[in-house]
Amino acid sequence: MLSNFTQVRVIYADTDAMGIVYHTNYIRWFELGRNELMRQLGVAYTELEQLGLNLPLTKVSCHYLAPAKYDQLLTVETAFDYIKRASIKFNSKIWDEHRQKLHVEGYTIHACTNRDGKIRRMPPVIVELANKYNIKKGEEYVR
Repeated sequence: MLSNFTQVRVIYADTDAMGIVYHTNYIRWFELGRNELMRQLGVAYTELEQLGLNLPLTKVSCHYLAPAKYDQLLTVETAFDYIKRASIKFNSKIWDEHRQKLHVEGYTIHACTNRDGKIRRMPPVIVELANKYNIKKGEEYVR
């Protein structure tokens, strides 16, 4: 499975009064991982925006397994799950820096839309990635 690993250090602003990472920050780090995975593959989000396309979040799931704390270095692992005709799913895991302890796992699903929010097919640049890296294509995927 094609994955990207990105590190992030927990800053004080990421924590609650107990020094534990506030839960919504994991969702931000899922986004960081998605952006870095796409960039690693040569398709930055800005390129999609230049094509007049967006990938708005339609669903997120996050299973909290162990708390992360202030000043901890974390590793965000991001991988494609599938690509469909007009949606894409990314799986995410957030580990300690050595990938020995899993803190969070989850996924995000994104629609492909134009600037007006209307559903559009995945652009050829994404379809080419799916073919090049053997990314699973969902039932509703059309070549």
